[in-house]
Amino acid sequence: MNSEEEFFDAETGLESDDSCEVSFKDATQENGVWERRKKLPAEMISRNNFSVWNILKKCIGMELSKIAMPVVFNEPLSFLQRISEYMEHTHLIHKACSLSDSIDRMQVVAAFAVSAVASQWERTGKPFNPLLGETYELTREDEGYRLISEQVSHHPPISAFHAESLKKEFEFHGSIYPKLKFWGKSVEAEPKGTMTLELLKHKEAYTWTNPMCCVHNIILGKLWIEQYGTVEIVNHRTGDKCVLNFKPCGMFGKELHKVEGHIQDKSKKKRRVMYGKWTECMYSVDPKVYEAYKKSEKKSGGESKKLRQERSCEAEEADEMPEVQETVTVIPGSALLWRITSRPAHSAQMYNFTSFAITLNELEPGMERLLSPTDCRLRPDIRAMESGDIDLASSEKERLEEKQRAARRERSKDEEEWSTRWFQMGTNPHTGAEDWLYTGGYFDRNFTDCPNIY
Repeated sequence: MNSEEEFFDAETGLESDDSCEVSFKDATQENGVWERRKKLPAEMISRNNFSVWNILKKCIGMELSKIAMPVVFNEPLSFLQRISEYMEHTHLIHKACSLSDSIDRMQVVAAFAVSAVASQWERTGKPFNPLLGETYELTREDEGYRLISEQVSHHPPISAFHAESLKKEFEFHGSIYPKLKFWGKSVEAEPKGTMTLELLKHKEAYTWTNPMCCVHNIILGKLWIEQYGTVEIVNHRTGDKCVLNFKPCGMFGKELHKVEGHIQDKSKKKRRVMYGKWTECMYSVDPKVYEAYKKSEKKSGGESKKLRQERSCEAEEADEMPEVQETVTVIPGSALLWRITSRPAHSAQMYNFTSFAITLNELEPGMERLLSPTDCRLRPDIRAMESGDIDLASSEKERLEEKQRAARRERSKDEEEWSTRWFQMGTNPHTGAEDWLYTGGYFDRNFTDCPNIY
């Protein structure tokens, strides 16, 4: 599958070793073929009559995970479902598995790491905080993988996930501890946690951490998002490393969305240069070609000072989003590694969801008996918000949070520790650091010990 293909195409189904294996398809039938849905049950709820400032004004510089936010500022997905969006461009993993050269594999893995944050572009709604013990499973037979995630800790909030190829070609796993801070006009998110991608055929493991994310104009002006920071991807078998710099907006907005970096081998020789935008595409090029291009560009003078000043993203009232060039300037001789999948025309009315994200909370009739009772799709507050009932979503969110607090009080009274179901704390064999690792068994579908959290 190439990056231009859409992810809601109909499935025909594949054979599986699991007798209870389930395909997630929308309950819409056209010409006898099941298709995933292409829109949400209701359009996005308006936030015009709500002020986030009234909630956040006392929280400047604080970590926000313990701050209760009105449901209207959410999007109708759990953070566990948001994590599964890393898998939207799984075709890149399949591509990496098929390549014989380690540098070629690294550049495709690096493109996958960039693509994993691409769905966050213009997604200014906050995902629902998962309840302790909440899970989400996603099986995509058309893309050849299945995923399970679990909320393994509430304070601090930690989400663990594990995705695996149906043909045993790869495993992709990690745990995320998102730290959110409010800085007056913006909210900064630090996605602490390590991503690990294992290409089983090549006996390779790649690890990296995601970049920082900042949502601007929380109080005033149009919301906009930037990703920034250095991402290092390490191939633990070969010693190859890719260093990617997600560039911050900067004073004149020239660097907004840009990603630049290079791949070096174990002797630290630069082998490829990578460039592009995390909102759009990534290319790679030979380092000598890149340097020659930059020298010729420098001689030509580049942009005038006056033009740079006109593009300044400084403003007195709000951090205005600078104008964004729609395309990346392609250096002759470059290879396209990845291009973002176009969003549906009605995306702005659907919380700026991608076609892939629109499908994540769909629930086919009869699916309840196959899902774990802790699955996000069964959360009544998310289901109500998806259907446009903000009052029911708010009351259900409060009920679930109080039920969670009551359960915690009961455990405290009995001096009982919370026990995770599908993940256990262990040691990442590639980094040596503590990590939440999948213990297996979820797809046997024995859910008798799952907690009643809804």
